[in-house]
Amino acid sequence: MAKKLKIGLIGTGGIAQSCHIPGYQSLPDECEIVWACDTNEEVAKKVAAEHGIANVTTNYQDVLSDASVDAVSITTPNKFHKQPTIDSLKAGKHVLCEKPLAMNGPEARDMCKAARDSGKILQVALQQRFSGAGQFMRKFIADGGMGEIYYARAQALRRRGVPAWGVFIDKEQQGGGPLIDIGVHILDFTLTMMGYPKPVSASGMTWDTLGKNPELYNMWGDYDRTKFTVEDMAVGFIRFENDAVVVLESSFMSNLDGNPYGTQLFGTKAGARMYFDQQFKGLEIYTEQNGQLFNMTPINVPDVKSPHTEEIVAFVRAIQSNGPSPVPGEQGLILNAIFDALYKSAETRTEEKIDVSF
Repeated sequence: MAKKLKIGLIGTGGIAQSCHIPGYQSLPDECEIVWACDTNEEVAKKVAAEHGIANVTTNYQDVLSDASVDAVSITTPNKFHKQPTIDSLKAGKHVLCEKPLAMNGPEARDMCKAARDSGKILQVALQQRFSGAGQFMRKFIADGGMGEIYYARAQALRRRGVPAWGVFIDKEQQGGGPLIDIGVHILDFTLTMMGYPKPVSASGMTWDTLGKNPELYNMWGDYDRTKFTVEDMAVGFIRFENDAVVVLESSFMSNLDGNPYGTQLFGTKAGARMYFDQQFKGLEIYTEQNGQLFNMTPINVPDVKSPHTEEIVAFVRAIQSNGPSPVPGEQGLILNAIFDALYKSAETRTEEKIDVSF
């Protein structure tokens, strides 16, 4: 039996409590959370008491100095992803870092270099690829069912869904708004289906008028509109080295029907539509056989109760097997570099190049 892994939590807020802790606890014979670290000591102590975590600290260096710790989850605000990740890797710990990997491309580049130098796993917490639809489509695509995917339309749109908690409306701590908060998930899912082609340039536009308007309803409660410094909507046109194109749409607030969250893939053999929100839920495949057009609905899609748990399981198993990262830091860098280009394009009103080297 593989060694029981010792895990440290750097950040014990909502995402740690709702996703990371249940994920590790789903494998009680394979891993154990031994540290709870948070700058808010009261929260760290509360989480530790609720989940039987032995050690509590407000300084993540205490976690890293514990030689028994094998890996850490970093679930801090985006601004505080980079240094704990680099320090953890240098201390010989495997790292599962919440999305987005970093505030921007340069930070992500430094984190990827640290992972390469350390030889440890750096995994980005992007769980949607572990969903049932994600697992089914990856096999369907690998078996040649789609042919070459040359275009995709990815959407992570909310009609009135600004997070009224945390620091989601603060650009200084988040790096951006819906683009890097929820757009990151659907873009990663889309690029995973496409084999993660190398991006070369992007053109984008952002708006912030709705998010700053105090007269508008928000389904998750009110927030200080004067402190809203991120975009409320972003769209982008992304070109790739293989001539594929992705159009990305993401919003916290926009005047539309429902909250579409999913992607549409266009291939030379078939197309596919995968939406995960209630209104547009489902997986359909569109193809042609013998001159007849078919809309197909798979019935053997894997039943995945929690993609968040699946990503934790994948992280643990990769450590145990000394395997590659299930969601490599390099792919997190690609996402950050794309967002940098889209944000810059929104300012310059020109198409911007994308650099994913490190």
